[in-house]
Amino acid sequence: MSMKQQKLYHGACFYPELWNEAVLEEDIHMMKETGINVVRIGEFAWSKMEPEEGCFDISFFAHVIRKLAANEIETVMCTPTATPPIWLTHGHPERIHVNEKGETMGHGSRQHVCTNHPYFRERARLITEHIAKEIGGLPGLAGWQLDNELKCHVSECMCETCKTLWHKWLKERYQSIDRLNEAWGTGVWSVTYQTFEQIPQPGPTPFLHHSSLKTMYQLFSMEKITEFAHEQAAVIRKHSDAPITHNSSIMFGVNNEDLFSGLDFASFDTYASQENRAAFLFNCDLWRNMKKGRAFWIMETSPSYSASLESYALPHEDGYLRAEAVSSYALGSEAFCYWLWRQHRAGSEQPHGSILSAWGEQDVGYRNVLEVERARKEIEDAVLSTVPVQAETAVVYSDRAKAFLKTEPHRQLHYRSLITDFYDRFLSLGIHRDVILEGSTLAGYKLLFTPFIHYLPPEFIKKASAFTENGGIWIAGPLTGGRTEHHTIHTDCGLGPLETYAGVKTLFTFPLDERRTVGSAFGIKAPLSLWSAVFEADPAEAVGIIEQGPASGKAFMTEHKRGKGKIVMLGSMPAGEAGDMMLKKMISHYAEEAGVTLNMNVTPGTIVAPRMGPDGTLWVIVNMDGKGGEVVLPYNAADVITNNREARGRLKLGPYQYRTLLFPAARQ
Repeated sequence: MSMKQQKLYHGACFYPELWNEAVLEEDIHMMKETGINVVRIGEFAWSKMEPEEGCFDISFFAHVIRKLAANEIETVMCTPTATPPIWLTHGHPERIHVNEKGETMGHGSRQHVCTNHPYFRERARLITEHIAKEIGGLPGLAGWQLDNELKCHVSECMCETCKTLWHKWLKERYQSIDRLNEAWGTGVWSVTYQTFEQIPQPGPTPFLHHSSLKTMYQLFSMEKITEFAHEQAAVIRKHSDAPITHNSSIMFGVNNEDLFSGLDFASFDTYASQENRAAFLFNCDLWRNMKKGRAFWIMETSPSYSASLESYALPHEDGYLRAEAVSSYALGSEAFCYWLWRQHRAGSEQPHGSILSAWGEQDVGYRNVLEVERARKEIEDAVLSTVPVQAETAVVYSDRAKAFLKTEPHRQLHYRSLITDFYDRFLSLGIHRDVILEGSTLAGYKLLFTPFIHYLPPEFIKKASAFTENGGIWIAGPLTGGRTEHHTIHTDCGLGPLETYAGVKTLFTFPLDERRTVGSAFGIKAPLSLWSAVFEADPAEAVGIIEQGPASGKAFMTEHKRGKGKIVMLGSMPAGEAGDMMLKKMISHYAEEAGVTLNMNVTPGTIVAPRMGPDGTLWVIVNMDGKGGEVVLPYNAADVITNNREARGRLKLGPYQYRTLLFPAARQ
């Protein structure tokens, strides 16, 4: 599963256990016609594999995998632990997930069991071991997927099992109750604890929970679900050498960095609409770096639209699915897979878009799937002979930051929306970018952004400081650095160690009202918004000044030279159209100052994914907005599909069109 790939996969999620043998034959025939070369199976089939407790039968799935392999279709095999069977839950409420309101979930959906309950863990281990023994050595096994979308429909469990584990986790973390009381500041509202066993789970309260309690419980939950996934992976590795993944998302209540640290390759599910294409591209840029140097998979996306019994999205425009697929392959994916192959005839997702209808006809997205297959074949050789170019600009993503903002959302701030919107500006400016993790190396980057990260660990500050001293430019903020690891406020200064390094003094932290507050930077005046930090710039230099509203005359943006580089503090979020202009100007200004060269002259709505190979640099150019676009070619190039030459200068693309252009190494 190295970044140097052997093939490009075009796949679908497949549920043969729901159909008879005749339909299985028909489906395989249609898959070959459509170009599907990999399927994912088994993730919801526990009752098929173990219909009664202890009665295991995996033979049906072994039969399916062999049949698929005989037709040159590979398989990703799943553990079915997202849907425990009725015999595991009936009459056993103690095994069931309890939500934050104290409501015990019922059987009949998925993720209804507490994944920390010891009986569930044992049954999950046993079913996983039986599957791995039966399937592990079969031909055509491309990989394994653990469970399905961990912590998608549920978040933190509040059952008695979790309460016991929570107290154990706190004891291991804080050692003594006095140390916890001090770290959390439990004297506020007289919530001081005498023993660890007295500390509640964050359930119903008349007002709000203590910030430390709520955030720490999220981190505890994230650690436990990672533990569960890694336990499953260890069982599989005893019987199979095939690589292991999980289909995750930044929406779910998991710490993806920790989760994938124990897995072999990264994959994600996405149902972003074409209007929200920035979210799709953000995921590609993040998951490319989730397992550095290994290709990622898109395990689920809709061939046309997503839907359930209670909701639906509109179908993609013709051409957009192909644009998604080509951009994802170019940005480092090895697989582009759909949910689902054949429409469910029953259940809660009956209306969901599919490749085939429940009655076996081509669904509305079918012709777009054929377009993806034609494109996959066209670009496969070019993609397989190159690797993605590391960006010079990095934006840090943190699931811990997501937990802090869930605890402290102010007026419904949402981490995923905030960071995706911030990231979208890099797209519109044509800057090639990586989305990286707190633990990622900063080697090779010139420009670093850390927005919306309430707590920056000391080890990250040390790493980012070394990056700055060696010539990098680090832009920190907004909403960065103002909380401790326990989700409390610093008592020595407003932003803790970040403030000292940035050469500023935080005068105030308060919400700036974009209707009354105006700031000026880079020759642009714009409203300022969100919870903000206002600075006295000394010895730093003020580059953004509040001109109207509370704290007029003070700085909301500063820069401070450190070694060969500098740190920039962005204390507030510019808002509105003018704010968008200011942020883009800020990004462009520091990109130029940092010497960023991977900055393509491209119209908004069109992207360039640069790749490097033995013959030079390959640009995969894709129009994503359906309006067509332009890109300026810096050198003469050759189209690797048509062999036509393209002269340097402006190149036009039609709606959803893609081009693969090679700049020969000798010409650059």
